[in-house]
Amino acid sequence: MCNGSIMDKLISFSLPLMLSSILQLMFNAVDIIVVGRFSGSQALAAVGSTTALINIFTNLFIGISLGANVLAARYYAAGRDKEMSETVHTAITLALISGVIMAFVGLIFAKGALELMGTPGDVIQLSTLYMRIYFLGMPFFMLYNYGAAILRAVGDTKRPLIFLIISGCTNAVLNMTLVIIFGLGVAGVAIGTVISQLISCVLVLRCLYHSEASYQLRFSKLSIKSAYLKPIFQVGIPAGIQSTVINFSNALLQSSVNSFGSTAMAGYTAANNVLGFLYVSVNAITQACMSFTSQNYGVGKYKRMDRVLLDCLILTVGVAGVLGGGAYLFGAQIMRIYTQDPEVIACGLEILAITTVPYFLCGIMDLFPGSLRGMGYSAVPMILSVIGTVGTRIFWIFVAFPQHRSLYFLFISYPGSWAATIVMQVICFYFVRKRCIKNI
Repeated sequence: MCNGSIMDKLISFSLPLMLSSILQLMFNAVDIIVVGRFSGSQALAAVGSTTALINIFTNLFIGISLGANVLAARYYAAGRDKEMSETVHTAITLALISGVIMAFVGLIFAKGALELMGTPGDVIQLSTLYMRIYFLGMPFFMLYNYGAAILRAVGDTKRPLIFLIISGCTNAVLNMTLVIIFGLGVAGVAIGTVISQLISCVLVLRCLYHSEASYQLRFSKLSIKSAYLKPIFQVGIPAGIQSTVINFSNALLQSSVNSFGSTAMAGYTAANNVLGFLYVSVNAITQACMSFTSQNYGVGKYKRMDRVLLDCLILTVGVAGVLGGGAYLFGAQIMRIYTQDPEVIACGLEILAITTVPYFLCGIMDLFPGSLRGMGYSAVPMILSVIGTVGTRIFWIFVAFPQHRSLYFLFISYPGSWAATIVMQVICFYFVRKRCIKNI
């Protein structure tokens, strides 16, 4: 990451990560497709209505894994083996503790949170059941994500891809077996997800355990060392808060969608899954930007960091342009994969019409905070993202949307919030980068 050409290395790093995330979403899409096809639109709406809530509950801890990624990348690039090892063991211990906490949070607060979101009565029982089973897999989910973050920090994105292929295929087979053959509906897809998370967790921990490098995992050494916890939190907590608050705004959007009824909820579920593919594609480039920036920052190559950001911008616009344009042009055909209900398809297309083509803005919006986190600056980008994204969406939901009630008008808040946040993040990046130059 610190020497030679950049673009080809960014692509070789990003592509497996992108494929991993796309495969993960494809396997999640199997959940949606199977329940939509074989359990009806209510089951489809039930699974989809939990997405924003699950993200609110989990993204704080997933954000903290970014802090582990940045710190590990810095120590690995500098050849500080002792610090690298202790960072790994602190991160994995933190993952286990946070996973257990989230399992209890999901079991206890699932129904109350869904009620606060105004989930319709005809789907709330199914939504609660799905969430409670899903959260039983949180320890496995957290351990995989933190373990994969360590592997990404050292430049390994290929093995997590293999692990996801194995666990994802298992998930797809279990979904079809439990839903189609045994008729378990939303419970079946939730059980399949938990088992697949267990498999991916075991595989990534086994990979770390058998490593001979500085990131080798030994369960006897699991502990939390405050010296490493502080820098992990300095980067990770602002990133987690940012993601959590943004998903809170998505939960408000979900509540607005809920007011249109279960048909609109089902359409949003399918459309949101399509947008998920766009997000993980550009997010893979953001992850690459953060890891490359962190390693180059660790060895003092500041000009190389600028080239990393520029190349990532080119990649983001290209990838988002192709995928977003494709989703716009072939939206109707894509929606029919999820459901045959024409009303549900119409609702989904209404959302895709305004969100797909400008999706490159979302990628650009995340790149600048990703670069700043790689330099160890996370708090200010978090504040700006919250103000730009959440502030714009809250204003839209409570002020503009009531005057023009349609799904299309509601989701104009997406590109609007992306553009507003980009302006603030670019200004922030300029001043932080200027400070780095003074420190040379």
